[in-house]
Amino acid sequence: MAETPGTPPTGTPATGAEWEGQDQPVAWTPSADYIEHSRLRRFMDQHAIADVSALNEHAARDPEWFWDAVSEDLGLVWQRPYTTVMDASAGVPWTKWYVDGQFNYVATALDKHADGPRASRTALIWEGEDGDVRRFTYAELRDLTNRAANALRTLGVGKGDRVAIFMPMIPETVAATLACGRIGAVYTPIFSGYGAEAVATRLRDSGATVMVTADGFARRGKIVPMKRTADAAADEAPDLRRMLVVRRAGADVVWHPERDVWWHELVDGQSPVADTELTASEDPYMLIYTSGTTGRPKGAVHVHAGFPVKGAQDMAHLFDVQPDDTLFWLTDMGWMMGPWAVSGTLLIGATLVIYDGTPDYPEPDRLWALAERHRVSVIGIAPTVIRSLMAHGDDLVRRHDLSALRVLGASGEPWNPGPWRWFSEVVGQGRLPIINYSGGTEISGGIVGCTVLQPQKPCSFTCAVPGVPADVVDEAGRPVRNQVGELAIRGAWPGMTRGFWHDPERYLETYWSRVPGVWIHGDWAAIDRDGYWYILGRSDDTIKVAGKRLGPAEAESAAVAVPGVVEAAAIGVPHPIKGEALVVFAVPATDVQESEALRDAIRAAVASALGPALKPESVLFVAQLPKTRNGKVLRRLIRAKHLGKADLGDLSSLESVEALDAIAAAR
Repeated sequence: MAETPGTPPTGTPATGAEWEGQDQPVAWTPSADYIEHSRLRRFMDQHAIADVSALNEHAARDPEWFWDAVSEDLGLVWQRPYTTVMDASAGVPWTKWYVDGQFNYVATALDKHADGPRASRTALIWEGEDGDVRRFTYAELRDLTNRAANALRTLGVGKGDRVAIFMPMIPETVAATLACGRIGAVYTPIFSGYGAEAVATRLRDSGATVMVTADGFARRGKIVPMKRTADAAADEAPDLRRMLVVRRAGADVVWHPERDVWWHELVDGQSPVADTELTASEDPYMLIYTSGTTGRPKGAVHVHAGFPVKGAQDMAHLFDVQPDDTLFWLTDMGWMMGPWAVSGTLLIGATLVIYDGTPDYPEPDRLWALAERHRVSVIGIAPTVIRSLMAHGDDLVRRHDLSALRVLGASGEPWNPGPWRWFSEVVGQGRLPIINYSGGTEISGGIVGCTVLQPQKPCSFTCAVPGVPADVVDEAGRPVRNQVGELAIRGAWPGMTRGFWHDPERYLETYWSRVPGVWIHGDWAAIDRDGYWYILGRSDDTIKVAGKRLGPAEAESAAVAVPGVVEAAAIGVPHPIKGEALVVFAVPATDVQESEALRDAIRAAVASALGPALKPESVLFVAQLPKTRNGKVLRRLIRAKHLGKADLGDLSSLESVEALDAIAAAR
């Protein structure tokens, strides 16, 4: 049972448990201006649909009608029209969309605007932590993208080749991303804060032949030596041939002339005209990794008429993003919201703001100053960041002119009521909606969200995202209401991943194996008696530290690489700021003594492999780990025992009760 509406439970709730979060009062109601201005309202009026519930019902009954209408609503540019909207003949998990169509998303994201009356409209605004600002019109961003595309072709990159983008949030990152799409290459975005092993894992698995990176970048006034990390990763990635390096920080770097080339030396001299590769609707354009509970990270395959279309539709129908809007989302290209912000904003023809820095440096009002400076109208900030910033007080927000804001966005993890209300009342001045948004990397955006047309309760979602037939179900796949259940999707949508890279069986096992034809997402959820949705935390072992998804296996692999450590288990525990913090249980070798030095070595190894942001909050020593009889580590039980839960659930598969008792005693 959830402790507070919208708050992740500190234990694992049983499916079917009565849920007490449904009595929240409505905290925001749309004004006539929001309703009149709403893009979703215009879409529904065009199709004679009364409200969002009716739209969802119609879309669930006739997804071909809905996604055909979305293509028209977004003004997608098709190099060759599709003959059929969807084809599920190979089974729901392998549904194909916009069949026979030729669609390269860059033609809509750039060329449609650069060749038209919006050529001089600002497409991209970049701000660095040091205060530098650069602006690009649609015409200028296309020129930079085309130069980058020609440079990649010079390096031998062609259609279907994988290009890793391990970069800070700078304009060249956006251009490189779009350039890959332009030439039909498949890009792999990698979190800028990862350590070398995490980067190398993604390089090896994707088979990337080229990596775009930077010499370094500034964080809190100090230079992060990014190329040093890239070099170490490249040494462990045999397929990588070339590295295109942006001079961002002016840092000293080790140079490998047979592999490395400076961006400014190769890109700047290229032609601003580049041919667009003809790509099919189902051709991959992005391979983005998301951590799971076991094994290596999962490479979610996304296609030209999938992720970009779904993301832009979410922006238009949930966040009400329109061509005269300026959107800023605090994110990194290595997390789903980075690619989402780039493709979605540009497909709509709006202005995207990106920020290369931390949210509270050099002062804790940095984000509010940025929003004022660039007249941001749609802003997205994770609950983790809000929890941190609200501690600095209301005055730091109120000293800034945020009158341009009209929509607040949030994603990454469940809310707590206090921070939600602070975001609403202090940042939003009580007049703005919070578009709560939850889905995933494999979804291409949201499963549930809010719209500017519906009243809102704190921490809630007002609806399933139009076009995504979501539900909350019990273990047998039956719908449940006013109870905790599993978040599920009863059907297909264009943004669904086309499987995991070179691992289709793992994709089926992860999402489609529990209930035939139903996607089980791995979140506990509930729908209250008024129809509001709530996400209550992960139902699997995936850890979310400050909105960053972490698979236990990655942290555990780093821990056991430390000499003297034979086994490890990683769990997430509740944290007031980060949402979850990482705790590692380590089993020392029989001839190794527990010590602070060993504890520090494990912390350092995990931070080195995954990045400082994912450093363990604590490392605890045990003689053995609780396992099943076939050797599977029972992280669910470890977490419950560590948190002191009385009800541990089913223990029938536990091999050793003594191992479980040792978890409670670990220090």
